[in-house]
Order: sequence, then structure tokens, then C-alpha cells
Amino acid sequence: MADAKLKAQVEDQLNRLLNQLKDVEELREELDEDEYEETRKETLEQLEAFEKSLQNMTSGNMTLMDEMSTVKLAIRAAISNAFKTPEVIRMFANKQPAQLRQRLVQIQRDNKLGKVETSRFEQESLEILTALQSLGENLSAEEKNFLQKNSNAALSAFEKVKSDDLSSSVLKAAGNEVNRMSTK
Repeated sequence: MADAKLKAQVEDQLNRLLNQLKDVEELREELDEDEYEETRKETLEQLEAFEKSLQNMTSGNMTLMDEMSTVKLAIRAAISNAFKTPEVIRMFANKQPAQLRQRLVQIQRDNKLGKVETSRFEQESLEILTALQSLGENLSAEEKNFLQKNSNAALSAFEKVKSDDLSSSVLKAAGNEVNRMSTK
């Protein structure tokens, strides 16, 4: 019960920070460049601080660690600039593959209708496909090819962080279990 309440609070905090990031992006045209950069930087610093506190909360608690691993990856994706679309980060953090698929269909349709620039279409499609893959969803051969052909340095860095985070989590859990067993 306590884990469920904590998880809900973590998700609320993440959603607040992602909304803040989304607002900064939406108001970019209204802000001067310095204001935009400073506000975005502050939001990313808040995300980093949130990630650190989340790391402290989950160390040693395997159930909570499993629950929060996707949230931590979403935060890392936002901080590393691998993901630039707050809605995609939110859907990824909340483990919403159906909504990600729906957004992919929508962005593809908008691209075909000329409502969205090709660069934005490619960036958001990459983010969505990377998120789906990270959530363990099966990708079509066409989607895998698109990922491989269009992957950029930021997404490659995110993939490395993801595997490093998983390795780190497994090693920490094993270490905690060894310590727990040796104190018995």
C-alpha cells in the first residue's frame, strides 16, 4: 500500500516537471532566448534532482526499484535530450504503449498531410519507437529499419544509459541481497 502511494506521488511529481518542460517549449516564441534557456535549464536541473532522490528511495527495495525503473529511464531520457517531446516522455514513464502507438499513427498522418515538418516527424517517431522498444513492445521490420536508419547520438546515448542503469540496478540489488544474507 505504501509503495502504491509513493508510486502515485512519484508519477505526480514527474508529470508536474514534464508539464513544466512542455510549457517552456510551448512558450519558446514568447520568451527571449536567455529566458528560454534559463527556464529549460532549471527544469532539467529539477529533473536531475528528482532522479537522484528517486535513486535514493529505491535502493534496496526490489519491488519499488522495478516499479520505478521506467520512470528513472524517462527522466534520464529528458535530461540527456534523447527525448524532446514531453508527451512521449510522459507516456513512456507511465508505461502507456497503446497511447504511444496512437501518437505514432497521429504524427504519421500529420506528416502525410503536411501539417508537421519532416524533422519533427522523424524526431518524434524516433522517440516513440525507442520508448516502445524500451517497454518491450514488438516493433515491425519497417519500424526497426526506421530506428536503425534514423537513430541519432542522443538516442544511442539513451540506449547506453538504459543498459547501464539496468546493470547498475541488478548489481545493487545483488549487493543488497548479499549484505542482507550476511547479517542473518
